[in-house]
Amino acid sequence: MALTDKQEMFCREYLVDLNATQAAIRAGYSEKTANRIGSENLSKLDIQKRISELKSDRNEVVKVDAEYVLRRLVEIDKMDVLDIIDDDMSLKSVHEWPTTWRRYLSGFDLAEMFEGRGDDREIVGILKKIKWPDKVKNLELLGKHVSVQAFRENVKTELTGKDGGPIQIDLTDEQLDERLKEFGYGRRSSQLNEKLTDS
Repeated sequence: MALTDKQEMFCREYLVDLNATQAAIRAGYSEKTANRIGSENLSKLDIQKRISELKSDRNEVVKVDAEYVLRRLVEIDKMDVLDIIDDDMSLKSVHEWPTTWRRYLSGFDLAEMFEGRGDDREIVGILKKIKWPDKVKNLELLGKHVSVQAFRENVKTELTGKDGGPIQIDLTDEQLDERLKEFGYGRRSSQLNEKLTDS
């Protein structure tokens, strides 16, 4: 089914901030109904499909996907201070630094150090401060990455009956009816109403 112009605009606006209500407003829907319309739009399969297509197109254009992010995080993790410092602890010239250092450096400060006051002062050195990316945060992001899943718990719980066999529950019809009433017979509103009138 073809999308309306507003639905197409909604799909495009949704990718801006992944906020369905704001996307609906920006697409031209009423502010009063934007919350409901946004939610309804996201539940429609043709809109979900279009949003996926647009995401895929955007990723293709900017060449950024989960694999790209993972590669960059690994580059940051492998940054070594010896790449930018000589054996005598002096900084190498910036053009000698690996590209990774030039891309991901968090900060660089230079301060001239003087001796004396006023016109009589002389430069005695330059203080260089380098701030590199937070390695702990980087490792956390690496661990959370979709393909790494380092922090995902792999817990499997299995319930069995006697000697590993199936669980057997012996209830009379009356006990079963009573238990079903306790649980509301399920989730359908007609069953819940039935439960309420039985009480």
